[in-house]
Amino acid sequence: MRFAVTRACGGGGGRARVGALYIGGCTTAPIETPSLLISTRKGLPTFVSRDHLATLPTPDSLLLHVSPLHFLDCPSSKTISNIGGLHRMLGLHEHFFVAAPRDSLESLPESEGTNKLGASFETPCGRRLVIKPSAYVEKIASLKPNLWASMADEVPAWVSEKRNKTSVDRTLRWLDECLALDPASGKTMLGVVVGGSNIEERKHCAIEVATRNVPGFWIGGFGLGENVEERSALLNAVTDNLPEEKVRFISGLSLPEEVLQGVASGIDLFDSTYIYHLTLGGFALIFPFKILDHNNLDFQLDDTVGDRTKINLRATIYRKDTTPIVANCSCFTCQNHTRAYINHLLNVHEMLAHILLEIHNTHHYLGFFRAMREAIKGGKFDLFRHRFIESRRIHLTSAVLCS
Repeated sequence: MRFAVTRACGGGGGRARVGALYIGGCTTAPIETPSLLISTRKGLPTFVSRDHLATLPTPDSLLLHVSPLHFLDCPSSKTISNIGGLHRMLGLHEHFFVAAPRDSLESLPESEGTNKLGASFETPCGRRLVIKPSAYVEKIASLKPNLWASMADEVPAWVSEKRNKTSVDRTLRWLDECLALDPASGKTMLGVVVGGSNIEERKHCAIEVATRNVPGFWIGGFGLGENVEERSALLNAVTDNLPEEKVRFISGLSLPEEVLQGVASGIDLFDSTYIYHLTLGGFALIFPFKILDHNNLDFQLDDTVGDRTKINLRATIYRKDTTPIVANCSCFTCQNHTRAYINHLLNVHEMLAHILLEIHNTHHYLGFFRAMREAIKGGKFDLFRHRFIESRRIHLTSAVLCS
């Protein structure tokens, strides 16, 4: 894997940048960043099958986020190694797997069970295990992801300063242990930056991790209760102390507004747990992302049952709606099915509803990232971010006044 920054926004766009991921052995064009990593359960999206992955836009959809925690129970490391790793096991030879020790689909990190020996994780079968760096590296070696993050002691924002400092020290120690145990000497490893809601600890951790010989960084500990107003300062404290030429991946920021905040601070890769939770609830994304084409913020959207970002397709109002989820959307779902059909599938509890919703939501969110990249290239990211947030604020204000 090789990463290069191709365009930095500068000026009003802050630290936003466009980069390119060059994947070794991949025949497609390089993947541009900022980009979305599609969250998976054991290597595949929760509802989208391997065949339907091919309907998503490429090369954007080739990035998959896998959690090693999903493999703690089964299959065993030996079995996965005998198969040949994730790519051969799933038949996804062209895809790019990024492994990080966080299962945002099912559970958040458990800081209280973590100790000096290892991190505490909940397995898919409901057991709680303390995983040592040696066992973690063994699992990674069997999975053979393209990139992987070292072990981290993630803590929520409300822990004491002493516990927060301990998490930084442990994470740095585990990083060194993983580097020593890794047969590839860290050539595909992401160094982990933690520090909770303390700016000084974030800076300290970033400075220390930047001295290690790793090709990129995973920024952990976000989405765990930090103050939204303080988040930009925390992000900047990290990115200002990391090498610009190396890729940056973050977990815990997946809402559109959060992604915009991360991109403004110079983050390159984001997980997509937002899509999973939307799909599970029967919601479909509808927000416009070609907002720089408009001269005002009065977009013509469906205001009946939604918040100008998403609509709830379980609602009765869509029972006879024969239009696609989003007009002119080129995804498989919108090209072949209607809101009424998905409403029916949801209300009779057919799994196909979630399959079609996840295809659309993933396709739509990939389009959002593509629009952000174009805005950065054109030096208009700050305008893009302002218009997107302002359109949401105007709608929410109108909804409050009407109620």
